[in-house]
Amino acid sequence: MKKQNNFLQGATIAFTFSALLLFAAGCQQPGRQEQKTPATQTKPLPPKTDIHTAVAEDNLEAVQQHIAAGTNIDEKDPFGGSSPLISACLFGKTGIAKLLVDAGANLNFTNNDGSTPLITAAFFCRPEIVKMLLEKKADKTIKNKYGQTAYESVAAPFAEVKESYDALGKMLAPMGLKLDYAYLEKTRPEIAALLK
Repeated sequence: MKKQNNFLQGATIAFTFSALLLFAAGCQQPGRQEQKTPATQTKPLPPKTDIHTAVAEDNLEAVQQHIAAGTNIDEKDPFGGSSPLISACLFGKTGIAKLLVDAGANLNFTNNDGSTPLITAAFFCRPEIVKMLLEKKADKTIKNKYGQTAYESVAAPFAEVKESYDALGKMLAPMGLKLDYAYLEKTRPEIAALLK
């Protein structure tokens, strides 16, 4: 129980920092000049919107442009250390998660609290993303810094972790996170069954 609470407190901090980064990044990178491309250069330029903001805004086109331009799709955000794939898992951006996975994003990337895309998708009950990550052989044995695997992040009864969802939902609502408590309570055991 204590490990569960430590994990949730740590996850709250990591997700909060990630959300603050995305909020602070805004939609554009100010002052960025459009570069002229020589006729012989075929590699496109990345969009003005950074990749983390593009994920948070569900901007599939901008993420596609980043991939085409060769942007590091495993770029850590400077606060929570999450990758774009972890952010897609957090916010339930299934299309973007698939795009990043297909582009070769690191399935076992760990953020500052040791959470992987799979741990994040499991905790926030994103079954389509969990299934996709498992099909692509994401490592379900990785433990975060609180000693929990993806399975262990959803194994406890919902009532024991509701306060963590309350805190995360409140902090991340301005970024678009919407939590459906009835759905979470129903889906946590289903996610746990997928991960056994």
